[in-house]
This record gives sequence, structure tokens and C-alpha cells, in this order.
Amino acid sequence: MSVLVNLIVMLGMLVVVPTGLRLMAPRPPTAIRRAWPLCALAGSAALWLPRGTTAVALAGVYAAGTLALAAEAPRRLRRTRSAAPAELAVLTALLSPCVAALALVAERGGHRLFGFDLEILALTVPHFHYAGFAAALVAGLVCTATGGPLGRFAALSVPAGTLLVLVGYFLGDAAELVGAVVLTAGMWAVALVTWRDVRSRAREAPTRLLLALSAGVLVATMLLALSWALGEATGLPHPDLAWMAATHGLGNALGFALCSVLAWRRLKETPS
Repeated sequence: MSVLVNLIVMLGMLVVVPTGLRLMAPRPPTAIRRAWPLCALAGSAALWLPRGTTAVALAGVYAAGTLALAAEAPRRLRRTRSAAPAELAVLTALLSPCVAALALVAERGGHRLFGFDLEILALTVPHFHYAGFAAALVAGLVCTATGGPLGRFAALSVPAGTLLVLVGYFLGDAAELVGAVVLTAGMWAVALVTWRDVRSRAREAPTRLLLALSAGVLVATMLLALSWALGEATGLPHPDLAWMAATHGLGNALGFALCSVLAWRRLKETPS
């Protein structure tokens, strides 16, 4: 499982996040975007090294990049002075990689941060790159592009669900299940608006295909997330973490996040 998780995390660090940063309006400062590939390469290298000083140092370089990105959230809030749903989603995207990096530094050092097992810390890294950064960003893009109550619901519930899942880490499985329900509702709203509204407006067939894939995959992957959270909370049979990484994790990384950011990049580059 560790090899697959590492590859998923690398995709997030090296492709999904930098592509997503270019989709924000306004974009984060040029200095952050230019430094990001170097930070992401350091973080990627840390994944493959044995736990210890070198891995922690490289993970720390990545953490520094995420801290610089997170620092843009309060600056952006002061500039925009907006609590609109789409803006809250973008702020969540800016902050989420920092949570992932904190877990990465602790896990690479063999430190059970807040008492969590190293396996849980390792899985927190992809979760906050994809459910945190990618999902929140796409929810914000969907909300801005289409408007309407369902788009606003998506832009509010994806960040809320991500936060509730994080809180559930500390409060227990029942609280995490609530977070999973809220996050799933938001992700399914993203899928519906993407399929119904965004896809129909795309002028090019490859863009429509990418949007269709991203929407369709979300239906299945979030159903898996719900089944896992329900099983953890109730003791009912549910997939184990290795199976979840190979299905839910890989599907969200390739089918949702990658297809989404590539589709939105094409949408922004296509003349209207």
C-alpha cells in the first residue's frame, strides 16, 4: 500500500497542486508558484527515504512551501473581505496542503503526532491534497462558474466536510462519519453540477470527456468513503485501508482531481 500511496501523494504534490494554483483568481504570488516545484520535489523524495533525519529535512522543505501558501489565505481574506461560498472553498484549498505537510513531517520522523498511528498520518497526506485542496478548489470553481444554490452548497459543504473529518480524527469514529456524510454530499453536488452545467458548456470534446470522468468517478469513490466511515463507526463489514487506497484513493487522484484540474485549465484557456 505504501508504494501506491506515495505515488498518489507525488501526483498531488507535483501536478494537481501547481495546476490548481494556476486556476485560482487571483493566483497566489509568482514567487510561491515558482518555488513550488522545488518544494514538491523535496517532499516527493522524502516519501521514498527511510524514516529519519534526511526524510524529515526534505519533508520540512515541502512544509515550508505549504506554509507560504497557507499564509496567502489571511492575506487573500483581507483583500477580498468576502465570505462568499466560493471564496471560502478557495481559502480551504490554500490551507489544506499545510495539514498534509504537518502529517508528512511527523510520519517521516516516526513521531506519532497527537497519538495517531503512523499509517493514519501517512494517509492524512493524500487526504488533504485531494479532499482538502483539489475538492475544495473544484467546488469553488463550480460555484463561481455556475452560481445557483447547488453550486453554493457544494462550495460550503466540501470545506465543512473536510473540517469535520479532521475534527473526527480527535473525537472518534461517529464524528468522522458525520464529516464523511457532509463531504460526500458536497462532492456529489460538485459531480451533479459538473455533469449537468459545466460539461454542457464546454466547447471541446476532450474537455467534456474529462469533466464527465471526474463527475462519474466521484459517485463511486465517495460511496466507498461512506461505506468505510459507516463500518468504522458501527462495526459493520467494510473495506480495509489497503483496498480503500487502491479504489477510493486512486480513483479520486486520477479520475477526479487530475481530470478536474486538466478540464478546468482547458476551460480557462479556451476562448469564450
